[in-house]
Amino acid sequence: MLTLICRHFVARASAYYALIAITLLTLVPTLSLVPPGEHLTQISAKDFITVHTRNTPTTYYEGRQGPTGFEYELMHRFADYLGVSLNLDATHHPESVLPAVRESGDLGAAALPLLPNTPGIYYTRPIIQMQPLVVYRRGLNGISKPSDLVGLELGTLSKAGTSEALHDLQILHPTLSWKESHELEVAELLARVESGTLDAAVIFEHQFRLNRLFFPNVERGFTLGDPLSMAWAVPSGRGLGLLEAANRFLQDLQESGTLNRLVSRYFGHDDYLEYVGTRTFLDHLDARLPRYTELFQQSARETGFDWKLLAAVGYQESHWDPDAVSPTGVRGLMMLTNDTAGEMGISDRTDSAQSIDGGARYLRSIKDRLPESITGDDRLFMAMAAYNVGLGHLYDARKIAEVRGGDPDSWADVRAALPLLQQREWHSQTRYGYARGGEPVIYVRNIRRYYEMIEYVERSRQQFFQLEQTPVNDDPLLLFELVPPLN
Repeated sequence: MLTLICRHFVARASAYYALIAITLLTLVPTLSLVPPGEHLTQISAKDFITVHTRNTPTTYYEGRQGPTGFEYELMHRFADYLGVSLNLDATHHPESVLPAVRESGDLGAAALPLLPNTPGIYYTRPIIQMQPLVVYRRGLNGISKPSDLVGLELGTLSKAGTSEALHDLQILHPTLSWKESHELEVAELLARVESGTLDAAVIFEHQFRLNRLFFPNVERGFTLGDPLSMAWAVPSGRGLGLLEAANRFLQDLQESGTLNRLVSRYFGHDDYLEYVGTRTFLDHLDARLPRYTELFQQSARETGFDWKLLAAVGYQESHWDPDAVSPTGVRGLMMLTNDTAGEMGISDRTDSAQSIDGGARYLRSIKDRLPESITGDDRLFMAMAAYNVGLGHLYDARKIAEVRGGDPDSWADVRAALPLLQQREWHSQTRYGYARGGEPVIYVRNIRRYYEMIEYVERSRQQFFQLEQTPVNDDPLLLFELVPPLN
């Protein structure tokens, strides 16, 4: 599903790029007196590229480990591609980026919609697709079609692409009216829907996926109009060298799969949140995990695992309940058996510190005992499976995988073999016999998803730290301008 999401974002690139190419060809005669590589030569000479951007979760923000964000990753890679330093101006709102690019900048990268024939601007090939989406406050019923927006307190950002979609809609629904702001960002807009200041808003679909965890009273409505393309902007009249370099860079990212991976990392986690008990998980994430975070981090430092992975194992085992007991007698936060507790020197399985320490060291011991031929993520996933089903049954599954012509060192092949331990035809030929081999497959899959969710939430919380520190205006609608009905 994540692959499909990524492909959706980068789809239609060729068609849009062809349109851009045609537009550029019509403009080339006006550049006859400008050396093709003048702008690029200037950037190389000064040894840095100035990029105008916005301080938002989807573009650029300061995380715990320094600058990050989807477009920041692209900007940084592009600067490296050019062999220069990156100089950011992140003081912009959507309306101010293009004027800055025209007047003094090298590049604009700020979730910009590709709008052909913009004066003084050339756009690169599309980066991702941006689908306008209506979202609304939970409790409002029947928000399912454009006509339902008439009469609502509706908001959006100006010059960001979503306002253009509303102007197109207003032609069909002349009584439609809304408020738009050039000073707010998406999270602030959603905060006003959450609080009831606005009934609904129009943002982009990928922005909603990134923000939805923090606004539980904001519901997904319906898509509005056709998708737009996110692109970078460069100033016209200074040669085509920078534009061509940016297009080569973006094409390379797409063809190598790097662009899809970045899209997946930043915008592709909604499926995880839909798959498992999202509300319960998020409740536990807030109410339970903080009690044990330091213990997971300490055990991670001692065993070399990511603390979020250990936390994910703990959630899969007990939902972070130190008093959990299974029908078979395993107990505690990491659900250790008596034998495992004894092997790890654990005297009280219900003591959270001992349980987490013992579980982490036990997982490490399993991973260390696996054959050296198993490497990378395959080694980690097999260790997690053995934590659930036991090393003996894992080795049996590896043998079955080999008998079936697969690779016993590949988790994909072992994963396919594990459920066969439930069939007499197969488990009768193994050393350790029958096992509920489907369980470790689900076990590993769930841990991977819980890990992704914890990582996603941790990263998203960093993104919204600055929003929480921003003073709230006494008049929440003061920053909006009214777009009146047509009649």
